[in-house]
Amino acid sequence: MENKIIKLFNIKYPIIQAGMIWCSGWELASAASNAGALGLIGSGSMYPDILSHHIKKCKQATNKPFGVNIPLLYPNIDQHIEIILKEKIKIVFTSAGNPATWTKILKKNGVIVVHVVANVNFAKKAEESGVDAIVAEGFEAGGHNGIEELTTLCLVPLIKKQNNLPLIAAGGIGSGSSMLATMALGADAVQIGSRFAASIESSAHMSFKKSITESTGNSTVLTLKELIPVRLIKNKFYEKVLNAYKRHASKEELKILLGKGRAKKGMFEGDLDEGELEIGQVAAQIKNVKPVKQIMSDIIKEFREIQSHIASIKI
Repeated sequence: MENKIIKLFNIKYPIIQAGMIWCSGWELASAASNAGALGLIGSGSMYPDILSHHIKKCKQATNKPFGVNIPLLYPNIDQHIEIILKEKIKIVFTSAGNPATWTKILKKNGVIVVHVVANVNFAKKAEESGVDAIVAEGFEAGGHNGIEELTTLCLVPLIKKQNNLPLIAAGGIGSGSSMLATMALGADAVQIGSRFAASIESSAHMSFKKSITESTGNSTVLTLKELIPVRLIKNKFYEKVLNAYKRHASKEELKILLGKGRAKKGMFEGDLDEGELEIGQVAAQIKNVKPVKQIMSDIIKEFREIQSHIASIKI
C-alpha cells in the first residue's frame, strides 16, 4: 500500500490506532506500531509524569513511528506539550478543542500535527490552523463525540470535497471491509478505536473488554450533549442519566451526576454498573479479545479479499 498517510507517518499500513483514554497505553501503542499501524498513546487519562513514563516505555518497545493523542481541553496540557517536545515526539493527534492554540508551536518543533473533527466547519478551522492531516470522526465513534450526529459515511465525502489535506476516517470502523468503504469515499486512512480497545494489549480492564464482546446493536448511546457528548454502553449509570433527562435536569445537575473519574471507574477499574463505559457502535461486531498482531492481520486480509472481490464485479 502506498498513499499520503503512509508517506506522512512512514508506516506500513494506512491504519491509526486511536489514542483512547484508559485503553491506549504504551503496550497497545507499541504493539500497533510493531504490527504496521501508527500507534498512539492516549494522554487524556494521564498525569504528566505518567505520560512521560509511557513515552519512555513505548520507545523501548518499538523502533517504529508512534505518536501521542492530546485532548486540548486537558487541564495540564501545557505540561503535556512540554513533555512531548522534551521527548522529541514527532506525531501528535489533537482533539476536543481549538487546534490553533498549539499547532504552530508543535510544528515549529518539527511535530506532525493531526486534528480530529466532527463537521466541515471544524475541518476548515483545522486546515487554517496549519495541521498536516485531519481525522473525520463520525458519531458512530466511542468516547467524546460531535453533537451533529453526522455518520462517517456522510462526513468523509463532505470534508473530502472541501479539504485537500490527507484525510483519516474514524467512527464505526473495525474491519477490512469498513476500512475499504471509507477509503472508497475519499479517506486516505482509517483510525480504529473500539477494535483495539478489545485487544490483549489494551490497558482497559478485562471486565470492560468482556462487556464490549457481549454488546449488541442497541447497546450504546450518544448522551450528555449538554456537557461533552459521549457514546457509552448502557448500564446502571446510564439509567441514572436517562432518569435525570426525564425530570428535565439542568446542565449543572448533569455535571454533578457525572462527577469525576467515571471513565476510569468503568474502563480501567472494571465497574460495569457505576462506571462510564465509552465505546463505539462497532462494538456489536466485536466478539473476542485478540492480540493486536492478529487484529491487524485480520483487517488487512479482509481488506484485500473485499478489494479483490469488488474489482471482479462488472457493471
